[in-house]
Amino acid sequence: MIAKLRGIVDFIGEDSVIIDVNGVGYLVFASRRTLSMLPQKGGDAGLMIETHVREDHIHLYGFADNAEKQWFSLLTTVQGVGAKVALALLSVLSPTDLLRALAAQDTTALCRAPGIGPKVATRIVGELKDKAAKLNLGPVAAPAAPEPAKPTKSKKSDKSSADVSVHTAPVEPVVDDSVVMADAVSALVNLGYGRSEAFGAVGKAAQQAGEDKSIDTLIRLGLKELSA
Repeated sequence: MIAKLRGIVDFIGEDSVIIDVNGVGYLVFASRRTLSMLPQKGGDAGLMIETHVREDHIHLYGFADNAEKQWFSLLTTVQGVGAKVALALLSVLSPTDLLRALAAQDTTALCRAPGIGPKVATRIVGELKDKAAKLNLGPVAAPAAPEPAKPTKSKKSDKSSADVSVHTAPVEPVVDDSVVMADAVSALVNLGYGRSEAFGAVGKAAQQAGEDKSIDTLIRLGLKELSA
């Protein structure tokens, strides 16, 4: 089982590369993202490899990093998504963009890849969204809701004074930050932005906003991110 190759780039095609390892040329299929990161012919290159052995062929699939390799393995577990389609998807969406698209359930972004229609995109989201939700989304992750403020103890009155009932002000309901962020994402989508890019922009806006995570603030900062 071949897990890694390092050698000289002999030829780069539309969807594959030939790596010369000590005089032996290995044909490796890869995404356009990985191919774009390779040096020109004659340069030294290393790729992580996943080997597929079938009755009629042995195919090598190469990846520039472990994140892309893991997503390739995950995508090919979905019915209707073979190696070719998985590479096509990874050609138009980086691992980070793919993670955001699944977290935002953005099937439109997935349909940008050749061979993926609405039906397959919906199946990918349905089968992988829970697995994506367990991953660390970094800046696009929704922050946890703040803990309710603990009530302060009232000071005891002087022993000689009469008992006085203490009236406390009504407690303001705590708004879940994730709900506010979801509303901000919906607002940006209604303005014409893609769901996944709106999701990412609001995530960055939430980091910038700090404690002030109002819908207006998130929309304003989100628009600023999108126009940058």
